[in-house]
Amino acid sequence: MLVLPIKKKWFDMIVSGEKKEEYREFKEYYHIRFKRIFGLDYRDKSAEIVFRNGYNYNSPAVRCLCTLEVGTGKKEWGANPNEKYYKLIILKVLEVRNYV
Repeated sequence: MLVLPIKKKWFDMIVSGEKKEEYREFKEYYHIRFKRIFGLDYRDKSAEIVFRNGYNYNSPAVRCLCTLEVGTGKKEWGANPNEKYYKLIILKVLEVRNYV
């Protein structure tokens, strides 16, 4: 399972169900990680991803079922216009831990 750090604002929006996509830079660093989780042909494949608000094991975390796409994102969800991203499409929130 892949664990990705995330800022509190975006974390809260995912937990509430408001934010349905999370973005990561379109770089080799993420390409390697996503290839390991989703495989070479990532289309129509889903995987569990943990978004953690902090780097400590006990930090608030949300486990989500996600699919992966490549494309542009929404400005209101943190994307820069016309920039290419890895887009984790959040299908379902499976578990929320250590969240008050």
